[in-house]
Amino acid sequence: MLSICLIYSMIFLISSVTLFFSSVYFMILDYSVMLELEMVSINSCSVMMTILFDWMSLLFMSFVLFISSMVIYYSEEYMMGDKNINRFIMLVVMFVLSMMLLIISPNLISILLGWDGLGLVSYCLVIYYQNEKSFNAGMLTALTNRLGDVALLISIGWMMNYGSWNFIYYLNFMKNDYYMMIITSLIIFAAFTKSAQIPFSSWLPAAMAAPTPVSSLVHSSTLVTAGVYLLIRFNFSMSYSMMMLMLFISSMTMFMAGLGANFEFDLKKIIALSTLSQLGLMMSILFLGEYKLAFFHLLTHALFKALLFMCAGCIIHNLNNSQDIRSMGGLIKHMPLTCSFFNISNMALCGIPFLSGFYSKDLILEVMSMNYLNLYIYLIFYISTGLTACYTIRLMYYSLMGDYNFISLSLINDSSKIMLKGMGGLIFLVITGGSMLMWLMFPTPYFICLPFYMKIMTLSVILSGAWIGYQVSLFYLNYDLKSLIFYKMSLFFSMMWNMPFISTFGVNYYPLYMGNFYYKMFDQGWYEFLGSQNIYLMLKKKSLFMQILFSNNLKIYLILLVMWIIILLLNLF
Repeated sequence: MLSICLIYSMIFLISSVTLFFSSVYFMILDYSVMLELEMVSINSCSVMMTILFDWMSLLFMSFVLFISSMVIYYSEEYMMGDKNINRFIMLVVMFVLSMMLLIISPNLISILLGWDGLGLVSYCLVIYYQNEKSFNAGMLTALTNRLGDVALLISIGWMMNYGSWNFIYYLNFMKNDYYMMIITSLIIFAAFTKSAQIPFSSWLPAAMAAPTPVSSLVHSSTLVTAGVYLLIRFNFSMSYSMMMLMLFISSMTMFMAGLGANFEFDLKKIIALSTLSQLGLMMSILFLGEYKLAFFHLLTHALFKALLFMCAGCIIHNLNNSQDIRSMGGLIKHMPLTCSFFNISNMALCGIPFLSGFYSKDLILEVMSMNYLNLYIYLIFYISTGLTACYTIRLMYYSLMGDYNFISLSLINDSSKIMLKGMGGLIFLVITGGSMLMWLMFPTPYFICLPFYMKIMTLSVILSGAWIGYQVSLFYLNYDLKSLIFYKMSLFFSMMWNMPFISTFGVNYYPLYMGNFYYKMFDQGWYEFLGSQNIYLMLKKKSLFMQILFSNNLKIYLILLVMWIIILLLNLF
């Protein structure tokens, strides 16, 4: 009997191949199809279910489905022994389908369905292991993403003014109209929460509490790339000043994540921070006006990042669920095939020539060098690229080289056949995908004219970053770790510039503190005695007096009569 993993894996794989060839066909013909189904019409506002098929949506869907098919196949062995594996696979399938809905929607309402589906299912997947750390991470993920959902809801409300929610018709109009720019700003805000740009970055490493196959999906082609994809669709609607501000934020995210990864010891968190750095790169080049390059990097990154996470999962699986890179080492002797895949995808991430990452990363850096904007952008792009090489070499040095630092006589080997097959499905595309996509997406090549030293700048930065990474992580007997010399600085950088504190304690602590303060001041202090309690006592006194008057009415009547007669007599005399 076929397992559920195999069935969904085959369905997704066949769909992926079909969509890929459809995408190529649409690309050659420069063709796009839009299907509209009217759901309901209220006061001349039609709620449409709109589907857009063009080369971009078809190609992205094909990549998402291909990676999902490999991840689901891989999950069969990774989640082996789990009582609820069917529930897990169904959650992953729902996750992928939400992403599909988001990709093919040029309509804000149907985008919200996919967007919210991603948020909800990601919460279910992050808390899958049912422990305190998972619950905290899930809550942080869900609440950060809710901010983006709210922004999307507000933009849907605002678009009521324009009679249709199909944003694709309004993109050029949005750039010049002041009121329409509100929608663009809200969409950028939503995309920043989903793609974890500063100041919403802290949920991305926290979401590593999910099972590794989920991390592989989330960080390559689904959840975090949804924000970038939405901005690629909205890229024509952004004004120059808006793009410059967002360029600064996304470039800082790229730098911050690259720096943080150099101080981290958790295998999955290092790869998560690397994803954050690459997202910053995609956003930065998008805000420099090159949306096609952002999309190109989105696709190549999806391939090697999915493989990187799958290799990390294989290593964690074989090390009795240990994720600390300090307890690894010498894995290349025990797990040669997994480590080969790991190395290839790491090299692709660094941008080593002729692997998939090189084509997009090198092109992005060269286009950025050619359209020289200012010194800050030029430096931050190259420094961040150097940092990528730096933490990659550090990771490889800690986990693959040297002696084995884990439990002695542990039975580590490459015998996990299903996981290796799942990873083997991706390795071909990690090596050839970049050049293939480049020939497809840019039939007219970019003409890049740079002097020799600027041309080799990318390669020299990668090599120098790799050398620094090796030097910084080097350790032997009686050797001081460089990061321990500047302990406080290391702590600041490794904690992502204190962002996790700000987004947890910063959000919780101060409202609770203020609540306690006001409780003491108002509910239990002098305010209470002089304010509400005082009014209550006065009213009570007066009402008791009135009560005495009303309950003894005969006596009162006689007294009033006597008083009235006395007043009359006084007036007479």
